[in-house]
Amino acid sequence: MNATLTAEQKLELYYWMILTRTFDERMVALYRQGRGLGGAFSQRGHEAISVAVGYALQPEDIVAPMHRDLGTYLLRGMAPRRVFSNLLGRATGITRGRDANLHGAGDLSLGLVGFISHLPLSLPVALGVAMSFRYRKEARVALTFCGDGSASAGLFHETVNMAALYQAPYVLIIENNQYAYSTPVSNQTRVTDFTQRAVGYGIPGLAVDGNDVEAVYAVVKEAIERARAGGGPSLIEAKTMRMLGHAIHDGAEYVPRALLAEWEAKDPVINFARKLVESGVTDRDELDEIGQRAAVEIEDAINFAESSPFPDPASVAEGVYAE
Repeated sequence: MNATLTAEQKLELYYWMILTRTFDERMVALYRQGRGLGGAFSQRGHEAISVAVGYALQPEDIVAPMHRDLGTYLLRGMAPRRVFSNLLGRATGITRGRDANLHGAGDLSLGLVGFISHLPLSLPVALGVAMSFRYRKEARVALTFCGDGSASAGLFHETVNMAALYQAPYVLIIENNQYAYSTPVSNQTRVTDFTQRAVGYGIPGLAVDGNDVEAVYAVVKEAIERARAGGGPSLIEAKTMRMLGHAIHDGAEYVPRALLAEWEAKDPVINFARKLVESGVTDRDELDEIGQRAAVEIEDAINFAESSPFPDPASVAEGVYAE
């Protein structure tokens, strides 16, 4: 499988990464200004993973992203206007004002399964999708994510074991961002490399630098196409760092400052921009133009969201399937 990227594709990846970063920065600023409504979960540090995954998927595939996979949402066609409207609880949001964050923010017309906030409950849902593809003999793949903390839950093991047993067209990405809320990886498991667990299920386990968008793309693309061809599931560990707290309310005082400084030097967006210039793919002027385009798009999304109406209280029971 050839995962070589052209210069044009690399610039596309940069656009999606800087769009995701800009969205994240403006979202955090809004909430700190008291202009937010629900919960906000920063994506900072995860841009290379979410963008690379979204770029590697085909339109016919299905993906169940988590709360730090904004780049995947955007690449699948979830417009920033809809996402910001959701964060501000507006009727134009994905859940039409029902949930002012990314919980449940799915759209099956875009191949997006809504995020289930209790982790890792999205895993068996995505496996069910993958099994439906297998039963119907469709060359499609289901992909989902979990964090390092979720990988210690029983449901993680049950799901991966079943996926392996039935050779499901399923790809699972563990976003090892060093902390499950305030619990460091060293306090939750003796395993230092989550890919070791793949051996117990009899499936490929692949580790990748989660801050290198090209490396993530290559590994994920290979796993997706293996699954599409009938080769079964893969477990991928993408190593990164959650650069802000669990959510907007969490100052992450429990994270050593030296650790944050170490990972700040590995910033996926900044380092990819530097690589593009140093390799001759582009120059700083073009990158600045791309950044400006992203800034305009995000500012438009915020203006759209803030000018959108709140939902009509009379519609509160619409779309409710259980009481």
